[in-house]
Amino acid sequence: MTATATLSSKFQISIPKVVREEQHWEAGQEFVFIPKGKGMLLMPVPERDQLAGIAKGARGDDPREREDRY
Repeated sequence: MTATATLSSKFQISIPKVVREEQHWEAGQEFVFIPKGKGMLLMPVPERDQLAGIAKGARGDDPREREDRY
């Protein structure tokens, strides 16, 4: 799917209908912009109830040291 939009003089972009429908995005939904090289990744901010179970099996009693993250 290829869809384009034009940045308005007020720095606004309308998301094409085909994209909104495919992604099930609705008016009033909150989004985050994540820089990626010369572009931008647009992601919807999840609702709190959508995060339930995301860290299933994680242990809260064993925090990793900073060296372990690299």
